[in-house]
Amino acid sequence: MGGRSLGRRFGWLWAAYAASAFGTRFAFDAFSLIAIVVLGAGATEVSLLAAAGLVVGAVVALPLGPWVEFRRKRPVMIGMDLIRFGALLTIPVTYALGWLGFGQLLAVSVVVAAADITFMAASGAFLKTLLPREDLLVANARFESTTWTATVLGPPLGGFAVGLFGPVTTIAADAVSYLLSAIGIRAVGGSEPTPARPDGPRLSGRDLREGWRFILTHPLLRPLFTNTIVVSGLIMATAPLLAVMMLGQLGFTPWEYALAFAIPCLGGLIGARLSRRVVPRFGREKVLLVAGTLRVCWPVGLVFIHPGVSGLVLVVVVEFALITCIGVFNPVLATTRLEQVPFDRAARTLSAWSIAGKLTTAALTALWGLLAAVVGPRTAVGIAGVLILATPLLLPWKRRIAVPGSAHDDHAGGSESGKQVAGAGESVL
Repeated sequence: MGGRSLGRRFGWLWAAYAASAFGTRFAFDAFSLIAIVVLGAGATEVSLLAAAGLVVGAVVALPLGPWVEFRRKRPVMIGMDLIRFGALLTIPVTYALGWLGFGQLLAVSVVVAAADITFMAASGAFLKTLLPREDLLVANARFESTTWTATVLGPPLGGFAVGLFGPVTTIAADAVSYLLSAIGIRAVGGSEPTPARPDGPRLSGRDLREGWRFILTHPLLRPLFTNTIVVSGLIMATAPLLAVMMLGQLGFTPWEYALAFAIPCLGGLIGARLSRRVVPRFGREKVLLVAGTLRVCWPVGLVFIHPGVSGLVLVVVVEFALITCIGVFNPVLATTRLEQVPFDRAARTLSAWSIAGKLTTAALTALWGLLAAVVGPRTAVGIAGVLILATPLLLPWKRRIAVPGSAHDDHAGGSESGKQVAGAGESVL
């Protein structure tokens, strides 16, 4: 199942994703690194930078879900790639001129966050027309495998590049990766009719609410949505605190820090390959519940980080276990989500999911930054680890997954691409 061809067009899309995924992982935690190393920011400032960028970016993207719904998706994807390319490129330029400041980092993070959400909404809807439903899990697993492969290779190479060429090197590479992604998506080719828009106002309140209404009234998507955004939010809220602990308090180098989160991503590659094998054997419901529960058992271990080789090994072991479970869970979640969303509301629903996830992550990141200022980063990481242990209660324990009719009923199929693929971007470390 995993080796069959999904066609030339999918091949170009996959190549475009591979380029941008490597760029993202090469620039692993680049904004936090620049804020800490170049601008001297502390835990609260780094957390607020991450949170503010997500919040404002999500607000900017809020009306774009309905806008994307009634436009051809591939041009939107190309446009968002080019916007991110231009925005990120301003950072190495201003750094070289000595003008880089905290405000610019914030502005660029807002633009990139808004473009991320818009890209995801367009790509998910586009892929529902690209592949038949029977190829959906295979495509998601391939994207997930590519994500983790890039994450294994990118951070160590990025850390090495930062050491040799300076802290903004990886940002420049990330910008170029978006340009390569746009070229790849352009090469996908094929015809794509402009979706017909119903009569009425160009942008209405009903349009803006439709995505959330669909998710929150759907008996299966509602618990999956709630569980995913809470788990992702708690995991990502501790990321700036871990950066401050490891790069500041514990004295790890940028290269060691990147390596500590790169090696465990082999677990994500293993998990992604397992996902398409365990679903036929055990069923999608069981895989979602077991992997969704196991993935939250590990973050609490990060409270025991300490200096030296043994501390680095501890991070690697905890992250390996966490990411392996995420690698199994994410493709199955993405497959289930796209199968349950009708084509005529896919962009709005995916946009609503992404916006809610980013807002939740932003709120928790800001809250944990303030908490760290009061109790310290280590205690704040421990509190998040304890809270996340309760999140399996939000999973759909009593809901069966019903696959809609034939693949041609609503043009279903495919997976999200771009920087955040197969649901991984909501939870990838």
